[in-house]
Amino acid sequence: MATDADDAPLLAEEPLRPGACSRELELREFRDRYVIRSIDGGGAFAVSRSNGSLSRLSAEEAAAGSDCKVSKIYGVVGMIRLLAGNYVLVITSRKDAGSYQGSPVYNVNSMKFLCCNEAMKHLTAQEKRDEAYFMSLLRIAETTHGLYYSYDRDLTLNLQRASKLPARRVHKPLWKQADPRFIWNKNLLEEFIESKLDEFIIPLVQGSFRTVQFTLKEAPVRITLFSRRCNRRLGTRMWRRGANLEGATANFVETEQLVEYEGLMSSFIQVRGSIPLLWEQIVDLSYKPCLNIIQHEEMPKVVQRHFHDLSQRYGDTVVVDLTDKQGDEGNLSNAFAAEMERIPNIRYVHFDFHHICRGGNFDNLQALYNQIEEAIQKQGYFLINTKGEILLEQNGVVRSNCIDCLDRTNVTQSFLARKSLDLQLQRMGALSSSGSISQSEDISDAFKKIWVEHGDELSLEYAGSYALKGDLVRYGRQTLPGLIKDGMSALSRYYLNNFHDGVRQDALDLISGYYAVSKSISSPFQNGGFESATYLPVASAIIVGGITATTFTLSQVGRNAQHFITSIICAGLTAGVVALVKANGKQFCSKPRLCGLI
Repeated sequence: MATDADDAPLLAEEPLRPGACSRELELREFRDRYVIRSIDGGGAFAVSRSNGSLSRLSAEEAAAGSDCKVSKIYGVVGMIRLLAGNYVLVITSRKDAGSYQGSPVYNVNSMKFLCCNEAMKHLTAQEKRDEAYFMSLLRIAETTHGLYYSYDRDLTLNLQRASKLPARRVHKPLWKQADPRFIWNKNLLEEFIESKLDEFIIPLVQGSFRTVQFTLKEAPVRITLFSRRCNRRLGTRMWRRGANLEGATANFVETEQLVEYEGLMSSFIQVRGSIPLLWEQIVDLSYKPCLNIIQHEEMPKVVQRHFHDLSQRYGDTVVVDLTDKQGDEGNLSNAFAAEMERIPNIRYVHFDFHHICRGGNFDNLQALYNQIEEAIQKQGYFLINTKGEILLEQNGVVRSNCIDCLDRTNVTQSFLARKSLDLQLQRMGALSSSGSISQSEDISDAFKKIWVEHGDELSLEYAGSYALKGDLVRYGRQTLPGLIKDGMSALSRYYLNNFHDGVRQDALDLISGYYAVSKSISSPFQNGGFESATYLPVASAIIVGGITATTFTLSQVGRNAQHFITSIICAGLTAGVVALVKANGKQFCSKPRLCGLI
């Protein structure tokens, strides 16, 4: 019988390991300072409310004073400096997500910024307007989806990488152990690192963490599905596409499938990432904006840099391109294939998902697996025993992509993961040499469920809506409820991508440090230009009103001929406004104001 992680018993609190962070903190809010101290015997520090300066406190200093508001927090995420001062981000609630290699893992449930901005009164009128916008971006950052952390385990490294590092590494602070690519709050930690407040520095990983347990041969099996989003090209679906000049791609995610059985641990890694060319897809109110390949002399080097980095980190790479062969996608796919011909020792496989799996037939992915089965089995997976002895290593990776690296990619990765899971469990002795999890409906359904939830979470982080094609993972075919859900998700994506993601991109650029606030830099909002987006509600009202008036007057034509002329005028006005909005679609959409396209 399969059980979700939420039903599993929680791990008991253990003494802090070397390098671990404080698990629970007390926040004391005084008029002139914030005091944060560890409840479990660690240190304490103060943050000045006037300028945001940090200072370590003794136990006596931390306990001094009583005229304050006291609350419990669960971690310090970091600090950011704006025009009026500093803002400290803290975790105000958390949820148990399960465990990873024996350590409890938590999901950030809520966060809030503590303001240290008393310099606000000294700002100019324009600076106050700027600060108000920056603070609105911080409120968006407070609601960030999919942040996970552990107090005593580095979550940024997969099992294979962590197992091959020296044992003394665990005595270092968590932030020194971590892979900088996967620390979501990397930019926010700088002030705490400089102040040597190591025991309060918690690296957060954005992605997805799902666990399921079931029984095989009367022994428990635990599967953990853990995805880590890279921070090197962080952004939203339409405003971060392709690669930058350094070769870092949008929506790059490392997904680890960890299996634990009878003291053995096995790990299988896949990666996804946007097509590593220079390209864009600017929102313009159309449902599917045009894809534009940016002509740049550095294009070949960008692709080379991307795959050199992949090869160095993961070994042999098989690229699975799931895009269409027709239309804009086809042009992009052809350009990708042409560049891949120049890259030695990287196998490129194109698989037109929409064409081959049309009609929602998930099983047609077997045709893809047949093409790359030999390569996947050669790459293998990682296996380690209870003594820490490495029995097998994964020496390569499959890199999958579609356009968004969400829906088609998640369906494909779940298919490859299921194939690998059978091999892992066979090698561990949990299945016979010809056994498969598909032979047990409960286990198969539990596996599919965590992959559907995993796809939804990654989609929320990048596109703002749930993933499409979840039925293909869960049932192997499309269902009517699934079609309705996909339709609602598609409409949600359309709205968010066109009318909200520009601001969300600004929030990500601010938090990740791509935009640095400084008084020496002129305001990004002083252009005084025409803000077309503010006129969209007016245009929408005119269109709806015009259609309503046209319909009404047409219904009255038989009674009064003058209504016919009125109908023509209303229809003409409505058509004119529609044509104006369509011709200036890009101007009416939400655009990033800090960095734009980078």
